[in-house]
Amino acid sequence: MTTAQHAIIAGGGIGGLAAAVALNQAGIRTTVYERGEELRVGGAGLHLWTNAMLALESLGLTDAVRKTAPVQQFCEFRTWRGDLLGSWPVGEFEDRFGQPTVAIARSALHEVLQTGLTDTRIRTGTALTGFEQDGDGVTARLSDGSTDRADLLIGADGIGSAVRTQLMGSTPPRYAGCVAWRGIASLGPDVIPAGSFRSIFGRGTRFVYYDIAPGRVHWMSVENGPAGGTDGPGVLETTARRHQGWADPVQRIIAATDESTVIRTDIVDRAPDTQWGQGRVTLLGDAAHPMSFNVGQGACQAIEDAVILAERLRSDDSVPTALAAYEAERKPRTASMQKAANILGKLGSWSNPVAVGARHLIMRAGWERGAFKSIEADARYGTRWASSAGRT
Repeated sequence: MTTAQHAIIAGGGIGGLAAAVALNQAGIRTTVYERGEELRVGGAGLHLWTNAMLALESLGLTDAVRKTAPVQQFCEFRTWRGDLLGSWPVGEFEDRFGQPTVAIARSALHEVLQTGLTDTRIRTGTALTGFEQDGDGVTARLSDGSTDRADLLIGADGIGSAVRTQLMGSTPPRYAGCVAWRGIASLGPDVIPAGSFRSIFGRGTRFVYYDIAPGRVHWMSVENGPAGGTDGPGVLETTARRHQGWADPVQRIIAATDESTVIRTDIVDRAPDTQWGQGRVTLLGDAAHPMSFNVGQGACQAIEDAVILAERLRSDDSVPTALAAYEAERKPRTASMQKAANILGKLGSWSNPVAVGARHLIMRAGWERGAFKSIEADARYGTRWASSAGRT
């Protein structure tokens, strides 16, 4: 058992809160420093694939998640005209692996994670600006001029992580060449069947949607283009024009959206890093392995990080040794996700009609078999934590 009694966590997002829950359950007190004036309650939706649900089961949080999050029954991939490219029967996962794949509002997941905190102090409006470490601990420097000291420091402060910058320098993230607009539509199951996910491919454009609660549908519109733009009034009209002529119900989803819910994001990531931490300092989530949305695993991998970090700290009495073991275990898995997301993003961004036709042939040939096998393998990975381990 580790001798660590106190951990500082930079960042109060999904990864930071999941780490606080997991470390509390390992007997470690945590202090979370969040630069925002409040923990983020906005955002749109995300998937918790079965591997993440099994990790959350080990923290005792899946019942709370399932009170609000619809169980996904199928994932479909179609052309903008509506032609089917592939379908994944993810509704089978609960029987096979012990937990389903669900869709959830980001704000709802934040609330669930906060209910799991037992020995955590959260300070909002306070960013970590730097740190020093020695053989006995880490001293964090904070934006209000104060300092705090703990046995370890976890940088869960996102793709622009201050912890990562001090460890590895200020290399900017990699722009993926596309912009995403996310929103929430008010539509019932008569239009969007409960538990449905659909990803639609156009020429240099994509549209994804799924229900995140009864009557609430998350959607994302993606288009190739330069980074750094802004939107004013009329963003929904622009979105509707981008997808003019697309198969139903794309236009109905856009029309049922409150413009105030729309968020614009330049899609960025990083190539896998060989170094995450040093001594008593490590990284977690997007600070360690930012990936694009294309595999839907960003939040899931942050939750896995949190659970494995706590496992390693439980099993080793040396903090640096535990952190090194955590990094050694996590790097190969997250690197494969980063690479897959990057490749799929490039595939989805093709705009040349000949290339688009080739992409659709590739997807029809292998999406339901080859691609689905990787999704099954991810689900099976999570059974390492579950009481239902051994299901296949």
